[in-house]
Amino acid sequence: MTDKSQRYWNQHARQDGTWRIDPTYGKPKKPPGEDLADFRAGLGQLPGSVPRLWRHYTCDADEHLARKGELSYEQAAEHAALALYGLHQQSQDRPMHRPGIGLGTALRALRKSEKFSEDAVDARVAALATATSVPALLMRLRGLITQLRDIGQPLDYDRLMDDIGAWYRADRRPRVRRAWGVDYHAWEKPTEPKDNLKDK
Repeated sequence: MTDKSQRYWNQHARQDGTWRIDPTYGKPKKPPGEDLADFRAGLGQLPGSVPRLWRHYTCDADEHLARKGELSYEQAAEHAALALYGLHQQSQDRPMHRPGIGLGTALRALRKSEKFSEDAVDARVAALATATSVPALLMRLRGLITQLRDIGQPLDYDRLMDDIGAWYRADRRPRVRRAWGVDYHAWEKPTEPKDNLKDK
């Protein structure tokens, strides 16, 4: 089982959404731009096909698959998550990995940001949730991650990696889709019109 603390984004961001501090220099441990550029080189590329990313992979190899020159779903998901993280974190002063903020919650913040029309965001989120293949999912995620970066909205990359890994199994997609939908359409108690309020 992979130790999540070793994943790249967890080496730089703390649980509270702030940067870890480099003990040697006493400064925020922000990801080097070179690392983020390496990650972005993985966008749209097959997992394991970009040597610049190899040193950043943390998932244990599946020996059976490795002998056939293949990667596990977890390894493929980490590749995708690193590539998207490189896109998301680019030019951002605060961590774009924030534990506890699922993709649906982050996309809900995008919808409410007023930077993009709600109908347009709804359409893109619906297209994401109905993707029938991992390549289609990642292509649609890429556009939405760019928009999340535009509004400085972080999300939980551990959860995103798990969601992407689950998408490789058609039987697991409904669970991920439901979780996104619950967070995206979170129920809010409507504000009661002032005219209906009675003085007590």
